[in-house]
Amino acid sequence: MSKKRQRREKARQKYMKDAFKTEKEVSKPEKAIKEREGILGKLQSVYEKDYKKLMILTFLMLILGFVQIGYQTATTGDFVSKGVSLKGGVTVTITDPSMDAPELEEFLESSFPDKDIIVRTLAGLGDSRSLTVEADITDNNEVSRLESVIVEQLGLSSEDYSISFVGSSLGSNFFRQTIIAVIVAFIAMAIVVFAYFRVPIPSIAVIISALSDIVVTIAVINMLGIKISTGGIAALLMLIGYSVDTDILLTTRLFKRKEGTLQQSIYSSAKTGLTMTITSIAAVTVAIMLSQSEALRQIMVILLIGLIIDIPNTWIQNTGILRWYIERRSEKEDEQA
Repeated sequence: MSKKRQRREKARQKYMKDAFKTEKEVSKPEKAIKEREGILGKLQSVYEKDYKKLMILTFLMLILGFVQIGYQTATTGDFVSKGVSLKGGVTVTITDPSMDAPELEEFLESSFPDKDIIVRTLAGLGDSRSLTVEADITDNNEVSRLESVIVEQLGLSSEDYSISFVGSSLGSNFFRQTIIAVIVAFIAMAIVVFAYFRVPIPSIAVIISALSDIVVTIAVINMLGIKISTGGIAALLMLIGYSVDTDILLTTRLFKRKEGTLQQSIYSSAKTGLTMTITSIAAVTVAIMLSQSEALRQIMVILLIGLIIDIPNTWIQNTGILRWYIERRSEKEDEQA
């Protein structure tokens, strides 16, 4: 064995000795953890010893996310499925309709087979309800035809419905501006992280984790066929904040710990961070079930997807990068000693 490999092995053993104390040095809570048996104990053992292999799974998720977004862009021209508010089109709001949403949607799709039409139900106070018809129709003649078809089929008067129109150029410009806003927010987040930690690797780990959350979430949204509206873009901005929150919590705990082992700090951070995430998931789930607004429901769905994806990205990917960095730093310190 070469001298370099010997030094690395010595540094690794020193780290393992510090991270996982001997039986006499183990406190009661740690001892209880070590003596766990069954599936939970095995998962914990894998998490502690094979963290580099687990990191491969998270990076594979990121790569597959980029592949899906690339495929989406190549086949549709856009990296996300855009709704009427971003793509341009017409929205018809109908009060007290005589048809259900699925029935009306089927009828309109047969009348306009080459158009993308979505009909949604909006519940109001009491038993009142309304329908919204969204169609990617920008031609004035086609808009007039859609209006006349809906009026004739449902027997509506001019007071029973309203029409709003978003031009294709206006929708495209707004989408471009919102994407710029997301990019600027991401860059600002990266600057703040670098300024706070002033260490490249931990800062890069936080940024990679946030990027993974956004990319994989967009990929899942595309696969589910969700059409992004202006509210969906707002949800992606919120997701950046949620992601960075737990990442900074973890990084701060590991680098500013004054007592305990590295592994203890990781579990302590996970206890706090996962409690925050699970609480947010519960709140978002309740909002999805109770919300009557389609825009609000889309925001909550995107946040739910992002929060779930953030769990492996923070507690496997980011944690793994930080452990690797701390091991390397300890190894260099031993070489210099």
